[in-house]
Amino acid sequence: FKGVPEIGELLAGKLLGLMLVSFFSLLLLSNVITALSSFFLAKDLDLLVSAPVDWLRVYSAKLLETTIFSSWMVVLMAIPMFAAYGVAYEGGWAFAPFVVLTLIPFLVIPSVLGSATTLLLVNIFPARRTRDILSVIAVMTAGGIVLLFRLVRPEKLARPEGFRSLVDFIAVLRGPTSPLLPSEWLQKSVMGFLGEHPDWLSLYMLWSTAAALVVLGAVLHRALYATGFSKAQESAERWAHAGALQRLAMRLLAPIGTLKRELVMKEVRLFFRDTTQWSQLILLAVLVVVYVFNIKYLPLRGEGITFFLINVVPFLNLVLAGFVLASIAARFIFPGVSLEGRTLWLLRSSPLAMRDLLWAKFWVGTLPLLLLALGIVVVTDYLLQVSTFMFLVSVFTITFMTFAIAGLAIGFGTMFPQFETENAAQIPTSFGGLVFMMASVGMIGGTIILEARPVYGYLAARAFNTAASPVEMVLGFGAAALLCMACTVIPIRVALRRLESTERG
Repeated sequence: FKGVPEIGELLAGKLLGLMLVSFFSLLLLSNVITALSSFFLAKDLDLLVSAPVDWLRVYSAKLLETTIFSSWMVVLMAIPMFAAYGVAYEGGWAFAPFVVLTLIPFLVIPSVLGSATTLLLVNIFPARRTRDILSVIAVMTAGGIVLLFRLVRPEKLARPEGFRSLVDFIAVLRGPTSPLLPSEWLQKSVMGFLGEHPDWLSLYMLWSTAAALVVLGAVLHRALYATGFSKAQESAERWAHAGALQRLAMRLLAPIGTLKRELVMKEVRLFFRDTTQWSQLILLAVLVVVYVFNIKYLPLRGEGITFFLINVVPFLNLVLAGFVLASIAARFIFPGVSLEGRTLWLLRSSPLAMRDLLWAKFWVGTLPLLLLALGIVVVTDYLLQVSTFMFLVSVFTITFMTFAIAGLAIGFGTMFPQFETENAAQIPTSFGGLVFMMASVGMIGGTIILEARPVYGYLAARAFNTAASPVEMVLGFGAAALLCMACTVIPIRVALRRLESTERG
C-alpha cells in the first residue's frame, strides 16, 4: 500500500482500522467471559474476600489478571501486524515503545467494560447460569463479527479496478468510521506517528478514557461486588428430562446393544451438558462458511486459467481441509479420555471393556467430523466445478484422512492424558496435543505426497491427450489408504494397551 501514490496511506489506515475494530470486539467478548472466572468463580476468592485486604487492591489485581488472560492472544496477533507497519513505513526504534504506549489503554478499556458488564449480570443471574448464557452470546457474536468481516470482502480495497470510478473508491476509503471507538483512536495514533504527524489528541483520548473507566469500574465494584459474590455461590438449575432427539437416538442405537448404546449416549450427554463445549459449534459453523466463501471467490475464471490449475486447487484444498479437521479433533476428540478424570477408575472397575470405551469415543467424534469434512469438500468441489475424477479423489481422501485424524486423536489423547485438568480448552495445548498435531500434519503430508504422482499423471494425461498409468494410480492411492488405515488402528491399539497396562499396574 505504501507504494500507491495519494491513496496508499488511506489504504493502510483503513486496513489497520478494520483489524483493530475486530480485535476490540473480540476483547470485549473475551473479557466478559474471563472476568466471570477471575472475579467470581476463581478458587482463591474465598480466601481473598474473607481476608483483611483492601477492596481496591483486590479489584486492581483481578482487573490486571483479567486483562492479561483475555488479551495475550490478541497481543500475539498484533505484534507481527504492527511490526509489518513499522518496517514498511520505517518507524524507527521509537515505534515499538509508542505502540506499547497506545496498546496498554486499548487493552484496559475493554477489560474494564467487560468486568463491569459481568458484575451487573451476576447481580441479576446466578454466576454459573450467567457463564452459560454469556458463552453462547459471546460465541454467536464473535461468529457474527467474523462472518460480517468476511462478507465485506476487504480484498476489494487492493483491487480498485473493481470500482466504477475513482470517486467510489475514495468514498470507500473515507467511509464512516466512528470517532468514539478506541480502535479508531489507536489507528489514528499509529498512522499519525508513521506519517510523521502525531495525533496527540487520539493518544490523550485513549489514556483518559482508560483512566476514567478504571475509576468508574472501581466505584461500581465497591457498590455491587459483595452482593454479586454472594449470588455467585448459588448453583444453576439443571433439567434432566429426556427430549425427543434423545429418544430418537436411543432407538437408532438400539442394534449395537445396551452397553455400547449407553456409552455413546454418555458421550453425547457430556458434550451438550457443557455450554462452553457445544457453543463452539456455532463459531465452527461460521468459520466453515468463511472457508467456503474464500474458496468461492478464488480467481479461477478467465484468461490464463487452465484445466490443470482448476483441478490442482481442490487437491491442494485437501491439505487445508485436513488441517482444519486436525484442529477440530484436537479440541473435541483429543480431550475425550482426559475429561473422564476420576470417573475413569470407576469405569475400569466395572465389567466394561476398555476397548468398547475407546471405540465409543472414536465413533462419537468421528461421525460428526466426517459429515463436516464431506460437507466442506463436496461444496468446495461443486463451487470449483472440478472433474469427476478429482471429485472422487477428494471425497475418498478426506474420508480416509478423517478416520486417521480421529484415530490419532484418541490414541495420543490416551497416551498423554491430563486427568487433573478441568478445563477442556487447556488439554489440546499440552505436550500431548502438540505431538498429536505434529503426527496429524505428518499423516496429511504423507497422504498428499503419495497421491500427488497419480493425480499429476491423470491431469497430465487429460491435458496432453495421453493415457494415465493404472499401476501408478493403484500404487499411489493404495499406499495412501494403507497409511490412513494404519494411523487409524495402530494409535487406538497402543492406547488400549496403555490403559490395560495401567490397570494391571
